Amino acid sequence: MKFRGGMSELMKQANRLQRKIEQRKKELETETVSAAAGNDKVEAIVNCAGELVRIEIDPELLHSEGLEMVQDLVVAATNSALKKARETVDSEVEKLTGGLKLPGMS
Repeated sequence: MKFRGGMSELMKQANRLQRKIEQRKKELETETVSAAAGNDKVEAIVNCAGELVRIEIDPELLHSEGLEMVQDLVVAATNSALKKARETVDSEVEKLTGGLKLPGMS
């Protein structure tokens, strides 16, 4: 397969792709994902920038379980939500790159 346009055109395309990726990542910063733990008694909501937005805890859980258990469930829900956020960003970048693993662009 012969590439038309030479190295200059290839660099332009790479720059355009990089701008698209950065723009999509910026858009994703405001999107949120959530994950729950403890039979949905604890829910963590994070944005795709990897920031914790909110924690929701069922008040009944606070009365029925010890503080240590609730803390563990908060950590589990938060870690799960952060993983989902990373997977969402990775999936969106993969859509733009057509599945190519390009250094510095994911």
